Amino acid sequence: MAAYRDDGPMTRNNLIYLVVGALAVGVAVLGYQLYQERQKPGLSISIGGKEGLKIEGKGK
Repeated sequence: MAAYRDDGPMTRNNLIYLVVGALAVGVAVLGYQLYQERQKPGLSISIGGKEGLKIEGKGK
């Protein structure tokens, strides 16, 4: 008969799942930020205001 072993609330498997989950969330957040950055227009033209005509590129 196998003895029951209580490793406490945080076992090694739980820790591995926690780390993998945190990495997956981090990758998803970074991917979303990259997606948002690429959705911005490449050229912005403003007419009026204090500066008059203003043309800004995305700048890579």
